[in-house]
Amino acid sequence: MPPKHAPGLRHGTFASRIAGQDVGYCVLLPEDYDSTSKRYPVVYYLHGGRPGDETKSIKLAEHWVRLQNAHDIQPILYVLVNGGPVSHYNVPDRVGVQGQPDALGADVFIKELIPHIDASYRTIADRQARGLEGFSQGGRGTMRLSLGHPELFSSVAAGGGGYATEKRISESPDSAESETLRFAKGDNTWDLARAYAARSDAPRFNLMIYVGTKGFNYENNLQYMAFLKEQGIEHQSLIVPGVTHSATGIYAARGLQIMRFHEANLVRRSAR
Repeated sequence: MPPKHAPGLRHGTFASRIAGQDVGYCVLLPEDYDSTSKRYPVVYYLHGGRPGDETKSIKLAEHWVRLQNAHDIQPILYVLVNGGPVSHYNVPDRVGVQGQPDALGADVFIKELIPHIDASYRTIADRQARGLEGFSQGGRGTMRLSLGHPELFSSVAAGGGGYATEKRISESPDSAESETLRFAKGDNTWDLARAYAARSDAPRFNLMIYVGTKGFNYENNLQYMAFLKEQGIEHQSLIVPGVTHSATGIYAARGLQIMRFHEANLVRRSAR
């Protein structure tokens, strides 16, 4: 953790059996967390970049605190996730990387971090009170993991994802992103969306896709949203004029809208 950070932001670790080592995370606790016994909805935030770690997106915590205080947003607990060697992806076969274990960032998050957070903090441990968000590489992860595990999340906001790269993986015979990196068959945002749309029993979640018009993924986000519409997957679109490929830029301009989206999907539902 850097010496200067948002109030309420803490760092923790847990022993990961899957990774074979301790894995870190950051958690932003609501202002009244230590003075009450209330339970809170939780939003997991997936960082961009590859690789990255749980501190990569901590500047966003300043926006979350500022917006909650300025606009009386209902308290939500935020968790900043460490995505592992190939951020938020499981990579059962890392071609060209000799002597290194499989990268299983998705499994560490889904199978270990979420249960750890529910056991260690006063969350409302139910999909109706659990959200997922991320930007860039984390936007890709947000879409993949929500489509693959809709039973876990009810509020999903994917920002600035590289859907052209995901499409290339989908269309590759070897599910390859490049000559040195390939993934499990079907583990991409295009194939997972088709599979999700074909399921009559799939739990429905509230979905927002956001992107800045000056970001390098702007056009492929529009293409992916058109594809989701073709598949019958409902979603809100948040297009932010003049903003580049920047999560903090998005939040400076339209962060309140994103937080209100989660508030409506999580807090109100969990209060019923």
